Amino acid sequence: MTETITPFTGFGLGLRKEHHADFLGAEQPVDFVEVISENFMACGGRPLRTLDAVRERHPMILHGVSMSLGSPLGLDRSYLDELKILADQTRPLWVSDHLCWTGIPGHGAHDLLPLPYTQEALATCIANLKLAQNVLERPMLVENPSSYLTFPESTMSEWQFLKLLAEESGCYLLLDVNNVFVSSVNHGFDPLEFLDAIPRSKVRQIHLAGHSQGPEGMLIDTHDAPVCAAVWALYAQAIERFGPCATMIERDDAIPALDELMAELALARETASIAA
Repeated sequence: MTETITPFTGFGLGLRKEHHADFLGAEQPVDFVEVISENFMACGGRPLRTLDAVRERHPMILHGVSMSLGSPLGLDRSYLDELKILADQTRPLWVSDHLCWTGIPGHGAHDLLPLPYTQEALATCIANLKLAQNVLERPMLVENPSSYLTFPESTMSEWQFLKLLAEESGCYLLLDVNNVFVSSVNHGFDPLEFLDAIPRSKVRQIHLAGHSQGPEGMLIDTHDAPVCAAVWALYAQAIERFGPCATMIERDDAIPALDELMAELALARETASIAA
């Protein structure tokens, strides 16, 4: 896979059903939208018509949650084939998924499960990612998930793992700044060390979201609240390092009116403008 992903700068939102009518009724002041791939795979009818109508006005990104790149059993080829059909139909800016595993054949965990950062796990992720990119006939973006535990078997940090994955598979990176912050609090590392280790040339998108306080001082990536001040500060530092790139606000629960998300997106524009 030698194809490259051209940088795209702009500010967007995750398109959720609560706002479909807003986007169908008028062009909204966003530079792109991101949709959950699985919500539109192997389906037609109203969901696909909605997607087609929205993407006539806005560039679109496909973001998956169940490819299971870390699975040692390999990827589900039928899943890849369905995703390829959707990507060919919708011509997204790019296709992304998470650095995780999501279940075993016949049983999906419906969660982004963590990986040990070992050479064996790295080889598995590289092989799976190369297969996915070959089937899709395009490079992918891989997102860093939030994490809540570590493995004694790990021989490298998450950021070292991501750097090697990007370099050896040809993929690009979706940097979730909120997830970096959440994991840094949960595991006690410096989030700036994470940012400094990520290759500048590999970051194509940034996610921003809210989180919640969990038990025993842990943070939980819940996507149900506005972006907090500490994550805004880390976002500014990310822009200083990586320069302008596609930035998106994620909200998946307690979803407010579109105007409230637009105000938050305006804050992202202002923060990036000052930091760049």
